[in-house]
Amino acid sequence: MGATSMPETRPFTILLVEDSPVQQALTRRAIEDSTLDAHLHVVDDGEAAMQYLRGDGEYAGSPRPDIILLDLNMPRMDGHSVLEALRAEPKLAAIPVTVLTTSTADSDVSASYARGANAFITKPAEYEKFVALFSALGQFWAHFVRTPKP
Repeated sequence: MGATSMPETRPFTILLVEDSPVQQALTRRAIEDSTLDAHLHVVDDGEAAMQYLRGDGEYAGSPRPDIILLDLNMPRMDGHSVLEALRAEPKLAAIPVTVLTTSTADSDVSASYARGANAFITKPAEYEKFVALFSALGQFWAHFVRTPKP
């Protein structure tokens, strides 16, 4: 067997749906410190996420994300409701969603997958593991996974 080459690297667009400014900053820094070549866009809650994805108002012309990193516990519209809304809209339904949360509850895992999450990840407590997580996500989602064109 011959050597397998890595797929071509390309910038990767991430939509982070996270209400905590501390978690937003930590995620931004972890992505910068990882091997993932990504453009990060951040919204504070589920309603803003849906506005972003639909290109409404201030989000008109925003790039379609390659992946959504979704917290579950947020004001106005929680992560479970975002999953339901995404999967109900044909133009948005194929966007991969990784639930990225502090929750370890089996009920949250089950409910997330039942609503169409592609992955469920509990945020690592150690920063080095958080950085490694984004490197791994980049290898998987940006380099290997094919998704339908919008």
